[in-house]
Amino acid sequence: MTHLLAFLHAVLHAVVMCLVLMSPTLGQDMMQHVDLGSPEMTTAEMSRADIESALASALPGQTHDFTGKKLSGLDLSGLNLSGVILRAAKLNKSNLADANLDGAVLDQAWLLDADMSRASLKNAHLFGAQMRRARLDGADLSGARVTADLTGASLVGAQLAGTDLSADMKNQSMGLMRGVLRSANLEGADLSRANLARTDLEFASLNGANLSGASLKGASLGGARLIGTNVSGADFLDADLTSARLINPIGLETARNFEKAQNSGRLLRQ
Repeated sequence: MTHLLAFLHAVLHAVVMCLVLMSPTLGQDMMQHVDLGSPEMTTAEMSRADIESALASALPGQTHDFTGKKLSGLDLSGLNLSGVILRAAKLNKSNLADANLDGAVLDQAWLLDADMSRASLKNAHLFGAQMRRARLDGADLSGARVTADLTGASLVGAQLAGTDLSADMKNQSMGLMRGVLRSANLEGADLSRANLARTDLEFASLNGANLSGASLKGASLGGARLIGTNVSGADFLDADLTSARLINPIGLETARNFEKAQNSGRLLRQ
């Protein structure tokens, strides 16, 4: 019975999350109906010691599953959580700084205001994760799949080389699932060869970032700041550049399809 209830809870949570992420506007409306101050979103049912014990008792090759666990506010800094399943887990305001989350499954996880500074998330999976205002300064998300809401997040100096934040075109029935980096701070981040097709980068700061070879096809860059940004070889096909600040870019002459970007005439170059 306990397993059945946990399964039903996970299914219900997945349905709600799909509705939340159908569009930025709908997502904001749905968030108004989530009680972020409730014990479900703010408390922890396990301690750090409990998690360390569970990890230590795992058999060789065993993947530990923390699906749906309430882990908000915990200090999990520096832990080796590589390959761990944290699907739909609540980790709001948790400290995951310097943690190893390589290959971890964080689909539909709640990480609002979480500190993931310098965490390693290489090849991690973050489908529908809620990461608003999370701190990922210096974090490594190389090769990760990220269709998460990172509105207002800080990713200063983060490694996102080859990261896929593009829209998931296979799930259109659930709305446009994509990386949302609205008003995020990506200054100095490495986004080389990243797939940013149709991502929301409106009002994001990309000053000094490396976008060389990145795909920006259909991305929303309205109001974004790209001062001293490396855009060599980046693909701007159908990207919306309304009121974006493009000042002293590096390699613009080698950027692809820049002439086919939308509203390039409304760029702010000073």
